[in-house]
Amino acid sequence: MFAAENGLKGDPRLQAISEAISVIPHFPKPGIMFQDITTLLLNHKAFKDTVDIFVERYRDMGISVVAGIEARGFMFGPSVALAIGAKFVPLRKPGKLPAKVVSQAYELEYGTDCLEMHIDAIQHGERAVVIDDLVATGGTLSAAMKLLECRGGEVVECACVIGLPDVKRQPRLNGKPLYILVEPREMEHSCSDLRVCLG
Repeated sequence: MFAAENGLKGDPRLQAISEAISVIPHFPKPGIMFQDITTLLLNHKAFKDTVDIFVERYRDMGISVVAGIEARGFMFGPSVALAIGAKFVPLRKPGKLPAKVVSQAYELEYGTDCLEMHIDAIQHGERAVVIDDLVATGGTLSAAMKLLECRGGEVVECACVIGLPDVKRQPRLNGKPLYILVEPREMEHSCSDLRVCLG
């Protein structure tokens, strides 16, 4: 579900967040409309608004774990975790975590990838929210949920800053709610053959 359709319709913070995201055409390859959130991070107010909206949503849900997906989930997840009194769990690419891990592979448009989590990062019954910057197909988020659930965690919801319009028809992912702040930005004179970057 998009935030504007879930109690924040007309909230000026959403427009400010959207406007703070830059669009880079043909990056990292031709035909891609890359949604650059680094400009959002440079805008103190828009960055704070992004974190505040997530905090407002999750502070009274009994969340004890905020899991962030490498790498852009790390930019928002720790701030949200601190504000709601939860721990932050990094979900990383293979070979990045030093202790014993549990892994979950997932399909990409071309090939496969994998997420890993320390095996003792979450305890049975802990309530978790997964945070990332953008959701397209939901494959990465689905892998993140499986990781947390295989260790006994209860995934309450997944949250993303940006969501493709297609996810409006998919308000739930693997049976869990999907909470999104804004749709991808477009350039004023963007070409119809450009598609939004999935990562």
